[in-house]
Amino acid sequence: MAKKVQIGKTDLYVNPVGLGTNTVGGHNIFPEVDEETGKEVVRTALENGVNYLDTAFMYGMGRSEELIGEVIKERGNRSDLVIATKVSPKVQGNEVVHDNSPAFLKREAEKSLKRLGTDHIDLLYIHYPDQKTPEAEAVGALQELKDEGKIRAIGISNFSPDQLREADKDGYVDVYQGEYNLLNRDAEETIFPYASENDMSYVPFFPLASGLLTGKYDKDTKVSGFRESLPYFQGAAFEQNVEKVENLRTIAEAKDTEIANLVLAWYLTRDTVDTIIPGAKRKDQVLSNLKTLDINLSREAIREIERIFQSSK
Repeated sequence: MAKKVQIGKTDLYVNPVGLGTNTVGGHNIFPEVDEETGKEVVRTALENGVNYLDTAFMYGMGRSEELIGEVIKERGNRSDLVIATKVSPKVQGNEVVHDNSPAFLKREAEKSLKRLGTDHIDLLYIHYPDQKTPEAEAVGALQELKDEGKIRAIGISNFSPDQLREADKDGYVDVYQGEYNLLNRDAEETIFPYASENDMSYVPFFPLASGLLTGKYDKDTKVSGFRESLPYFQGAAFEQNVEKVENLRTIAEAKDTEIANLVLAWYLTRDTVDTIIPGAKRKDQVLSNLKTLDINLSREAIREIERIFQSSK
């Protein structure tokens, strides 16, 4: 069993490897997902020491939360679980827009509580800024929920550095979730310093760059689907990225591990990154992600990985 770590300055303690659940009921993101398979993924995680689940209303417009709620109900005990979810999106006709008004955020939090079948949410994020509600006012609404015991910690996601500072004007923000991986290390300069100064935990999303950082691609791989629009997979950049990932193979083989696990372990060496939330479409991927905990990276290995990807900063 992995030693639990504290998320920033919160009172939340988790397995450093959690589970991102956008494939659990996230039909709008992955149309082919099977709901029973999604529930099996969650069950497998919980049965193997994962106590930290990251979901969002946007994953299936509430369906992910409902499926997780069903698994928690089956389990019968949620006392040791840390559940994170995110609010702000709403559907207007054929559009998804974001609303950070305090009344809306509070209503959505209540709906999330019902879908999850719980009386509190451990970590509630504002998923996106709405460009009109003052950031500190939006976070203030979450602080009121925290004062009421309905949530335990406050997070924000996808906020710019300036929006982060405004949101945290009163010191209420505990966690920031944003894009960060070896191919996009911008956060090291834009967010990490502020997070470190304020004992704020940074939770990376896209940690494996939509699969590119797993080592399963080569220069001749034909990219299709949503990946075609991602900068990591474009033209010469794609070839360069594949080459960098290949340079990790020697390190991974020396440690008798997969490239994906090596990459995930590297994130956990960052001072502001307490936890990671890789997703999984199948049970075996959950178990594979957990092998990250077996990796101990030396200073030399950490520096070598940084060297390979230094031009990504």
